[in-house]
Amino acid sequence: MHEHVTKLRVRYAEVDPMGYVYHGNYASYYEVGRTELMRNMGSSYKKLEDEGVMLPVIHLECHFIRPARYDDELSILTRIQRFTRTQITFSYRIYNQNNHLINEGLTTLVFVNRSTMKPRKAPDWFSEMIEKGMED
Repeated sequence: MHEHVTKLRVRYAEVDPMGYVYHGNYASYYEVGRTELMRNMGSSYKKLEDEGVMLPVIHLECHFIRPARYDDELSILTRIQRFTRTQITFSYRIYNQNNHLINEGLTTLVFVNRSTMKPRKAPDWFSEMIEKGMED
């Protein structure tokens, strides 16, 4: 199974007046996690985009368990939860520096043709890379 842990430190600009990470920032944290997971697998969004493939998010779930605060060091555990030839679903578990689970989430992205923005199949090389990792 493909998974990767990305470390990220909460910046001052990411917290609200209560001192908590603003809830809208978690979608960005998820993006950092999945981008680094793909890079760790030997691929990247850029490589897909260079081939005319885009991956817009079509579904997002976010469950808040504990607040994250300014200067916390977060660990974002990202996994590929599900893969079909046209969609990919990532799951996320975010921990703080005390190893407390603070957030869980899920995103589903769809493969689309960059010029038409119509759904398409994932490139064969990408599908093979994902399927091989899901068998391990």
